[in-house]
Amino acid sequence: MLRKAQRRSSLVEDEAEPVEEVLLGTLLDLDLLDCPVCCHALTNPIFQCDNGHIACSSCCTNLRNKCPYCTLPIGACRNRIMERVVEAVTVPCVNAKHGCTEKLSYGKELVHEKECSSSLCYCPARGCNYAGMCNGLYRHYFDNHPRDSYRCDYNVDAWMRICDKILVIQECREGPLVAVQCFEEEQGLYVTVNCIAPCTPGVSEFSFQLTYSPYEAPGSMSFGLSKMNRIQKVSFQTPDKDFMFIPHYFLAGRPNLKIKICIYRRGEE
Repeated sequence: MLRKAQRRSSLVEDEAEPVEEVLLGTLLDLDLLDCPVCCHALTNPIFQCDNGHIACSSCCTNLRNKCPYCTLPIGACRNRIMERVVEAVTVPCVNAKHGCTEKLSYGKELVHEKECSSSLCYCPARGCNYAGMCNGLYRHYFDNHPRDSYRCDYNVDAWMRICDKILVIQECREGPLVAVQCFEEEQGLYVTVNCIAPCTPGVSEFSFQLTYSPYEAPGSMSFGLSKMNRIQKVSFQTPDKDFMFIPHYFLAGRPNLKIKICIYRRGEE
C-alpha cells in the first residue's frame, strides 16, 4: 500500500484553512520491489547505473560494481526515489487470516513470520493433515492421537521402534508437544529432540538432556541443549547439527531404542 499526503484548502468558519489528506494507492506487482539481479526484496541503499538500471548493495559488490545489463559502473549513485517507495510499502503478515494484525515493511515479513505467534504448526501424527496455532494443535493431539507424556524436571524412559523414526511426547494434559526423532544412517543413529511450536519469545522454551546406555557395553552417553530447537513441522531429513549420534554397534542389532530424556522449562533449571 502506497500513501500520499496532500494539502488542500477548505472553508472552516468562513476562513481558508489547509487540511492534510492521505491518499492511498495500490501496487499490483510487488515483484517490482525486488532486486532484478538476485530477486530478493530491495532494501536501502539501492543503487543505479547511468542508464537507470538498479541493483541492491549486495549485488553491486558481487558484480564488482559493473551493471549486468549494460556494463556501466553501478554502486556509487543511489536511487533515492526507489528507496522512498520501498520504505513506503507495507504488507500484512502472511498469518493475517489467523489473527495477526502486524503491518510490515516490504521484505521484512519473512523475519517476522519466524517469530509470529499466529504461525501455523502441523500435526506430527502420520497421515494427519491438521494445522493450527500451537495451543489448538496441542488440544487436537491430546484428543485425537495416542501419546506418551512427560513432566518437566523428571526423567522419562522413551521407547521407540527405530523403524517408526519418531516418538511424540506431550506435557501433561494438552501441553506442548516434543518430537523425539531417530534417523538411521550407515554409521548409526542420529537422535534429535524438538518442540513443536513457533519461535515466538516466551512460547514453549525448554532445554533437555538425553542419556543412552549401550546394551552390551559399560557406561553411558549423553547429549543436551540449553535451548531446545522449536519447529513448526517435523522433517525426516537427516540433521547436520544438534543431534546425539549412537553407533550401530551400541545397539547390538536391536530394533528398539530406549533413551532417558529430561526436559526442563527454561528459567527454572
